[in-house]
Amino acid sequence: MTIPKRFPRALDKARLNLSRTIIRAPIDGIVSQRKVQVGQTVQPGQSLMTVTPIAQAYVDANFKEGQLAEVRPGQRVTLTSDLYGSDVVFHGKVNGMGGGTGSAFAIIPAQNATGNWIKVVQRVPVRIALDPKELAAHPLRVGLSMTATIDTRE
Repeated sequence: MTIPKRFPRALDKARLNLSRTIIRAPIDGIVSQRKVQVGQTVQPGQSLMTVTPIAQAYVDANFKEGQLAEVRPGQRVTLTSDLYGSDVVFHGKVNGMGGGTGSAFAIIPAQNATGNWIKVVQRVPVRIALDPKELAAHPLRVGLSMTATIDTRE
């Protein structure tokens, strides 16, 4: 019995089509925003989900401008998360500071048009890299509250 030539092509095409149903993320992480449902037809280039790289998580701690005089990149930081409480302490290092305050880069900046010039203390984001081993032991999620203490003696 001979197999017609069209069947191997059909089998190859079926294998190719099946391989195109698998989506592989370029990074390890968790799906934090799913924008499609199972069975939904999607188009090339359509955003399907957001993958958050948990192993490379960092903290953007918003410190008051008066607290930053002695803060430098490389300084050690201890952090606690509201998720785990004071029983779990994370360690990290200061990577750097933001280029401006949160209000300076807001989509709609605050405008004080009433004529009262009240000083408002601004907050500057400080990027803190966390220890990957501690993150593996106690995973965090985007948007959690944390308390950070920077050792400025270094």
